[in-house]
Amino acid sequence: MKKILIAGAGGAPSEGVINSLFKSDRGELVLGMGSEPTDLVMSAAQEKYYIPYANSSDYKKSLLQLLNDIKPDLIHFQNDLEIYHASKFVDEIHACGTKTFMPDHEVIDTCVHKYKTYLKFRDAGITVPTNYFINDENDLKKAFSDLGDAEGNIWLRASSIGGGGKGSLPTNDYVFAKGWLDRYNGWGDFVAAEMLTAETVTWLSIWHQGELVVGQTRIRKGWTHGNRSVSGVTGVTKVGQTFSDSSVDEIAIKSIHAVSDKPHGIFGVDMTYDKNGVPNPTEINISRFFTTVLFFTEAGLNMPEIFKNIALYNEFPKLKRKINPLDNGLMWLRGMDTKPMLTRSEEISKIIKNLS
Repeated sequence: MKKILIAGAGGAPSEGVINSLFKSDRGELVLGMGSEPTDLVMSAAQEKYYIPYANSSDYKKSLLQLLNDIKPDLIHFQNDLEIYHASKFVDEIHACGTKTFMPDHEVIDTCVHKYKTYLKFRDAGITVPTNYFINDENDLKKAFSDLGDAEGNIWLRASSIGGGGKGSLPTNDYVFAKGWLDRYNGWGDFVAAEMLTAETVTWLSIWHQGELVVGQTRIRKGWTHGNRSVSGVTGVTKVGQTFSDSSVDEIAIKSIHAVSDKPHGIFGVDMTYDKNGVPNPTEINISRFFTTVLFFTEAGLNMPEIFKNIALYNEFPKLKRKINPLDNGLMWLRGMDTKPMLTRSEEISKIIKNLS
């Protein structure tokens, strides 16, 4: 029986992958490893292993030892920090007899650092909000002067590794912005950008040696606990909905080719609409599925299964279409400590009407 090792076990991003793999007909053994004990003990993985954090000095040695001990056929990582560090020694991972299905380290390095990604998008002629790297107070003053909208607002966020809208802040207050950068040690790391709208869309895709295997679009109808975040962004989708738009497909594919000449593995393009209704790519979630990947699985598109079938068996899916194979309008509702629901807006209206 083949063995698949999923990193970050117990965390929501990895559990979506694990639970999707359990729905595969082949029945591989799904193992989990993690660095957060309280997450790891709750994982649905069939076997669990503790490992140091990816940025610790012991991580590489511990991971290679684990691979040599348990001999998984495939390993997959689900957070930027671990993806970044593991990609530095992927050849040594392969030497343990364990496969990976991920882009080169150079592509990963570009995508986990948002300003590097922005430069690639800009140089490819893609419509993106102007970004300034903030090294000092003069850069911050220039950002407010050049990038502020009608109310003087700019968008601040960390450029370094980290998801969930790390350090993001919309503000028109220079003193507050300076204090924010001081508080988060953001000088030389944060980026200021022109403000976009609150409307977002995500294009999740799998590629193999430069060829698109599948891509599916999802719009976000809200963030979980967004009202508890200064920016309104938490990185945790509350309501997602399947969606298709040829312009989104085109921009997503162009964005991916901007960071990689020969895309390989998972590329998730996050886009935010500008005031002209144009989706602007803001980042690429590289070599990982988004947290709500189980949404697509339950709707009929099991992307983790497709991923492992390619990696382990060189088996490719037979889809009615490569781009947006799912029907539009499918909704995935999520909340804390409650089971997610796959539905449609008309079903929600029907239920609410019956409750009235």
